[in-house]
Amino acid sequence: MANPPVLDDQLRRQFEDLLALPDTDPQAALLKDLLGSVLRLNESRLDMLDLKISHRTLREMRYAFRAFRPYRERRKVSIFGSARIPQDNPLCDLARRFARLLAERGYMVITGAGEGIMRASNEGAGRENSFGVNILLPFENEPNPTILDDPKLIHFKYFFTRKLFFARESHASVMFPGGFGTHDETFEILTLLQTGKNNPHPVVMMDLPGGSYWKKWERFVREDMLALNLISPADTGLFRIMDSAEAAVDEIDGFYRNYHSSRFVKDRLVLRLRQPLTAVQVDDLNVRFAHLCPDGKIEQCPALPEEADEPELLALPRLAVPYHRRSAGGLRQLIDVVNTLAV
Repeated sequence: MANPPVLDDQLRRQFEDLLALPDTDPQAALLKDLLGSVLRLNESRLDMLDLKISHRTLREMRYAFRAFRPYRERRKVSIFGSARIPQDNPLCDLARRFARLLAERGYMVITGAGEGIMRASNEGAGRENSFGVNILLPFENEPNPTILDDPKLIHFKYFFTRKLFFARESHASVMFPGGFGTHDETFEILTLLQTGKNNPHPVVMMDLPGGSYWKKWERFVREDMLALNLISPADTGLFRIMDSAEAAVDEIDGFYRNYHSSRFVKDRLVLRLRQPLTAVQVDDLNVRFAHLCPDGKIEQCPALPEEADEPELLALPRLAVPYHRRSAGGLRQLIDVVNTLAV
């Protein structure tokens, strides 16, 4: 069915306005390239299903970016766990308390918006401190009452786009006991950290005091994966197993005690800090973590020119680390030490 003339005219004006923007504008250059990709989809004459996947993915991502954007200054914690756990189960009480403590310390939570652990977490944090990233399924897809009809509830058709926002928007990941989906998300997060495809952040496995769910999982990781050299010893430092809501919140807070954020600038990983280190402390880091930087040394420095696109962070002190990108567990150890050295 053809577009009405008014819509065609509107699209034409939007195209002309975009093409008129200078290429010196980085966003304009990217948008033009994105438009070119759309036009090349037409040249390729893809199957209708391929086009539908492309269209739905971009539309969902556009909406999700818009929903998260007003809250980018607030740290968020993704909480995973089974939708099948009843609300009167002690695990839901633990999730509810944990989320409430997070909200009291200024965090927001992101859940899958469903029942069980997700509902308890949204209830604990409260509607105003909650995001829901709901997956459309033939079952278990009705959002829980706390997040229902909230603008921060986002519906996804595809798991891969939903996972993108769990990873992109989170400053910590917390796993309660769950089924296939929880383990899928757990290994996804750990894989992204291990391969450097996500920024360093805490990963906490939560269980009741005396519970064995994650301890059995860790036994598998150590006895069947580590023992066969399928992961490195340092990889086991990417997660913590805890049974206290207070301790879990302290673990997340502690990770950001002095470490603020990071980004790669060419071949250097720039760690932005809240407080600078002394020259002696930096020298000590170079001795203790020389194995992470075989081609250089850790240096304290001001913001690099390439970081000018984040003006709100330019005043923070930095550590420039010529990181070889092959030991996420070692990087976590470096950040842990930096957090103990705040002046």
